[in-house]
Amino acid sequence: MADRPKLDVIRNIGLMAHIDAGKTTTTERILFYSGKVHKMGEVDKGTATMDWMSQEQERGITITSAATTCIWRNCVINIIDTPGHVDFTVEVERSLRILDGAVGIFCAVAGVQPQSETVWRQADRYNIPRIAYVNKMDRVGADFFRVVKMIENRLGSNTVPVQLPLGVEETFNGVIDVINRKAYVYEDEMGVKYRERDLSGKEINEVEEHRNILLEKLAEYDDNILEKYLEGQDISVNEIKNSLRKLTIEGKLVPILCGSSFKNKGVQMLLDAVVDYLPSPLDVPPIRGIIPATGEEVRKKADIDSPMCALAFKVVTDPYVGKLTYFRIYSGKITTGTCVVNSRKDKKERITQILKMHANHREKMEEAFAGDIVAGVGLKDTTTGDTLCSEEDPVLLEAIDFPEPVIDIAIEPKSKADQEKIEESLRCLAEEDPTFKTRYDQETGQMLISGMGELHLDIIIDRLLKEFKVNANVGKPQVAYKETIKRKARAEAKFEKQAGGRGQYAHVILELDSLSQGEGKHFTNKSSPEDIPKEFVPAVEVGVREALQAGILAGYPVDDLQISLLGGSYHETDSTEQAFKIAASMALKEALNNAQPVLLEPIMDIEVVCPEEYVGEVISDLNSRRGRIQGIEDNRESKIIKATVPLAETFGYATSLRSLSQGRACFSMHIKSYAEVPEAKAKEIIAGRYGLPV
Repeated sequence: MADRPKLDVIRNIGLMAHIDAGKTTTTERILFYSGKVHKMGEVDKGTATMDWMSQEQERGITITSAATTCIWRNCVINIIDTPGHVDFTVEVERSLRILDGAVGIFCAVAGVQPQSETVWRQADRYNIPRIAYVNKMDRVGADFFRVVKMIENRLGSNTVPVQLPLGVEETFNGVIDVINRKAYVYEDEMGVKYRERDLSGKEINEVEEHRNILLEKLAEYDDNILEKYLEGQDISVNEIKNSLRKLTIEGKLVPILCGSSFKNKGVQMLLDAVVDYLPSPLDVPPIRGIIPATGEEVRKKADIDSPMCALAFKVVTDPYVGKLTYFRIYSGKITTGTCVVNSRKDKKERITQILKMHANHREKMEEAFAGDIVAGVGLKDTTTGDTLCSEEDPVLLEAIDFPEPVIDIAIEPKSKADQEKIEESLRCLAEEDPTFKTRYDQETGQMLISGMGELHLDIIIDRLLKEFKVNANVGKPQVAYKETIKRKARAEAKFEKQAGGRGQYAHVILELDSLSQGEGKHFTNKSSPEDIPKEFVPAVEVGVREALQAGILAGYPVDDLQISLLGGSYHETDSTEQAFKIAASMALKEALNNAQPVLLEPIMDIEVVCPEEYVGEVISDLNSRRGRIQGIEDNRESKIIKATVPLAETFGYATSLRSLSQGRACFSMHIKSYAEVPEAKAKEIIAGRYGLPV
């Protein structure tokens, strides 16, 4: 397309689902049928276009979200293929933040799985319009209507099937369009040839039944459809599609389609649905932001002629061009060589190159416009969640919230020469992934890397060794415990030092109070300038926050508390920022002692699918791991056991579950919350931390 496409023909969509539901396979087919690639890659052979990382090809899973663009029916479709594994949920979070619509992919056999529920809730939070695609209709045990019911019941969505499967399992050979009252039968293995035919026999009754359900649901919201429906007038295909598009964009209905991406059936109709029902940048509400100087709220609508405004949502270290920053442009346009402002950090940045990405392939562009998702080269200080805007019209968009890591691994360089290399490599990886953190453990003197799960850290270590060529010794995974307090406490501390000449003096009074789980750490200054001059308050906060990195029970970070600076005193000549920092740290440690500190541990939501005959053993094993059973559901010939269990008790669970069920059970889990560690267990953890007998 030589000409700049209009905003109404752009679709920015993401594919989201549980692991192994077929997102990457579906993307591969989309690229093939739209003419973007001329040969279909396969996930299990490591040849999928979107799974380009060596770690993805080895494991046959998506680890990082990949962006690409294709054209269908004169619409430009920007696609982000997201990972399905819970450890990489950050990739879904940041992708959904900048997308206008999404396709939820569900396995026709397994239906709504734990991670598909998680990503659906993430999309709810961002009010993303969705269509659902029931994949793997060719598999044994596929049941389209069961999955539709699950989407309704488990996800609370108002579903409306716009397609029905033509056959099922090995007889699945096409789809029936409920709106057009036509069947589409595939005639070749590549899924390129298919013919349209009229409905026959039972198909007519089934389609009329579902068409009436569709019209009734549209009539609930659309007066025009209601009037015609009640009067028995014919409602045209265009009227139905226009009404369904409007209600999908408003989030009131979720159209459901079906197919088998691996067997090349149904993907063209899915692309038609993306064009027909998902929004363009003009159809979604303007993005909200604030003017940094005044805090006044503004709304930026999609408009090429407005001042430039974009959100950086992903940073990648590219071996050829260095740091790549992916961003979505909400308004205006950007040209190569342009200077922009990072309004979150109040820094000027220059974009030396603009690239349109196709997985890991790059296409240079001179300029990019509102509605585009592109990558920029040359942005030194921009990280995930930062806003890029024009100097004349600064705006700050809402940042992206990321979950805290739950698992640690100790890592140390093999030689002194590797020390600098490892620190630089870890900095690059942390810049790419906001859920990956690095810290020094003050108790053990070790460097710890923290992530969302064992697989997450496994990939990080693999990249360190292979991509960054770092030589390091790696420890075993450990739980990322936290500490918090249970009651209010106050403490004061004086730091005085005289050693000839100018001394050091600071006096600080702090009060701590507990906050609810997940509220984080908040610092408030309640002191008067007569007690502590304003210039020393930031030093007090720095001292407090540094001291919170290592609690007094076992040296774990302290969280969920309110710290208030009540007062203190200073000396005209001897008070320094360093003295106040030290005094604040001393006061905090003493206050923590008085505030009934406790240990917190991550609690996981776990879902085990197992044959009925093993349910007793599985439940017994979960109970022995301090698990709490939340419920048991039927799932055809098997049962779904839902429970919560401390992360510390899940190491090695996959092996145990295999032996308990003769390899027939599987499980998935994700973090639910942090909770207080039982006293006996806490004593054991603290003793182990200091190498003491329990």
